[in-house]
Amino acid sequence: MLNNLLPEVLLNAMRRFDQNKITELRLRRNCPVVMNYFGKNIMLTSSDGQSVYCNKDMIDFVVRRGTENSLYAYNHQIKQGFITACGGIRIGIAGESVNSDNFLPKTIKDICSINIRIPHEVINCSAVAFKFIYSQGQIKNTLIVSPPGAGKTTYLRDIARKISEIRDKVINVLVVDERYEIASCLNGSAMLNVGKFADIVSGASKKYAFTNGVRALRPDVIITDELADEEDIEACMYAINSGVKVVASVHGDSLAQLKSKQSFNKVLNENYFERIVVLSDKNGPGFCKAIFNENLNCIYF
Repeated sequence: MLNNLLPEVLLNAMRRFDQNKITELRLRRNCPVVMNYFGKNIMLTSSDGQSVYCNKDMIDFVVRRGTENSLYAYNHQIKQGFITACGGIRIGIAGESVNSDNFLPKTIKDICSINIRIPHEVINCSAVAFKFIYSQGQIKNTLIVSPPGAGKTTYLRDIARKISEIRDKVINVLVVDERYEIASCLNGSAMLNVGKFADIVSGASKKYAFTNGVRALRPDVIITDELADEEDIEACMYAINSGVKVVASVHGDSLAQLKSKQSFNKVLNENYFERIVVLSDKNGPGFCKAIFNENLNCIYF
């Protein structure tokens, strides 16, 4: 995936590393290139031990390759701060926002840094939690609580895949992929495996995708990433109240931290989520730290 995206100087510096353990590559103009390698940030060095520095040409090269030499075709993503490249690679963008008269971003120019996030499919990484998520013949409404970089998106992707493998049962899954990270659709095709019974809505807000998805696609389960605000939570509550199961994620490192978020008070107090899975990167991304039931009692640790 990276061979067609990165300049040779970066590929050469990365050859001595296990490619399956590289999760991020950060390029900041006139600064050392930083690679996240199995959860640890390290500076890339050349064969003579010198730090590899990023320049404008290096950033421009990656952006051109990521957009297939057509910034205009990808502007619907760029104005949201990212590019989804071939293979499901997601390139986060920092630069100057060009706004319309109503202060909505039209595009981003003078890109000064990028964060290349490299997806990994870790088959059966959710196996421990899935025994609790799929119980007594049905999927439980589940919230995945995870700090950044602890594998929550990989976890959600694996859950979607495992649902499609339930024996003698077809469960229709709607993947709401607002940031193109779960399925990483490109030109109408999923770059990553979310199972054979999944419908995918990419790039839309959760409010739009949940409301129209429930009405038009009749899913049994909706899977989505990163509940960010009350609108996202209300979309989940709408689906659950409509009889659709929801598996979603939220940033956090513990149940206590989740409780401290005011926007989650209603869903926790009214037992909307029957399973709360807390992840940690203590033993590598995707480590299941604990699982709680709808009454917030620990049922696995």
